[in-house]
Amino acid sequence: MADEQKVALQKAAGVSGEQDECQVRLKGRERNYWMGTEIGMLGGYEFQGQVTAGDGSDKQGKMGAGYDNLRRKKKKQQCKVGREEEGSSSNRPELAAFLLALRDTLIEEPLLYLCDNQSLLKAVNRWIGEGGKATLVGAPDADILAVTIEILRKRIAAGTATFLVKVKAHRGEPANDGADILADKAISDPKVGKEWCQWTNRAVFTWENPCREAGKATYQDRHSTFNNSVTDAIRRGAAENEVQKQT
Repeated sequence: MADEQKVALQKAAGVSGEQDECQVRLKGRERNYWMGTEIGMLGGYEFQGQVTAGDGSDKQGKMGAGYDNLRRKKKKQQCKVGREEEGSSSNRPELAAFLLALRDTLIEEPLLYLCDNQSLLKAVNRWIGEGGKATLVGAPDADILAVTIEILRKRIAAGTATFLVKVKAHRGEPANDGADILADKAISDPKVGKEWCQWTNRAVFTWENPCREAGKATYQDRHSTFNNSVTDAIRRGAAENEVQKQT
């Protein structure tokens, strides 16, 4: 091997990133590999339109979203997702990432969107076709979902196809891993702006959440609007109080 190749391989082996940063090449021998991957066998790499992937990140009560365009490397966006004061979850930034991709794609362009979050597909699926009366009342992320539905409505009216495909996370799919990196970096990068920050009028509950490691319990402050986590915290608190009374 040439010295330049050895240096390049040594440099690549020394990268300490948490995510793979692969590039899809559909020429030569690499085509056989990429066409045999999950997205390749689904026809994603030969899709006649824009192929994008989005991901959301929820770390220590902060949320970030990012999307990556497989065809246009300069077409990528990231942002912090607001309203963490009412509690954070992975579903909210996942929906925000999908909206970023929709806003950055022309209404007339067919879109294939890859995501690793099944809850996003369920949230969007409720608004497809005819059926029961769907409502945004009570939807935890109605501020993001309402804009998403409006863009999808315009795409449908224009006869443009929009496909959402669930992919497995951390399997080396380039666009998905790229979006994952963008979402993680959005949380800590001070230059990245924040969107969807308007509070609702819902009550916010605060409690201490136990974390057990190596036989020791520590408590972290958590806060959220009413959901299953709040219910579990109330039940746990009642149980601990009863144990104290009995002992």
